[in-house]
Amino acid sequence: MSVIDKIMNSAEADIDALHALDRQGDRFSIARPVDFLLRSESQEKAALVAGFINDYQFGAAKANEDESGHSVQVIINMPVEQNVILSVSGFMQCIAELYGLEYDGWGCIAQTAPN
Repeated sequence: MSVIDKIMNSAEADIDALHALDRQGDRFSIARPVDFLLRSESQEKAALVAGFINDYQFGAAKANEDESGHSVQVIINMPVEQNVILSVSGFMQCIAELYGLEYDGWGCIAQTAPN
């Protein structure tokens, strides 16, 4: 699958996630911690990618290992308006491609207006 195809598939999943947040009453313009996940074949590669992300201050990245394998968790405090989240998600897909990782998407907690 080409990089463009992967970005387009990610965009569809991103829009589905936005629809789910919208059903929860999310105000997309409110900044919140957004969690991006990249899966790695090795701890060394996960550490390398986390270092790259941290060095260039793209987000706060941490290499992890659990029962499912190695991964990089990236936290970015940001709004999730469609143009913003699709751009950052696409960028994470590109980083994953550059380093041979698998981009597993993003998640966050819905932010709603105070009553």
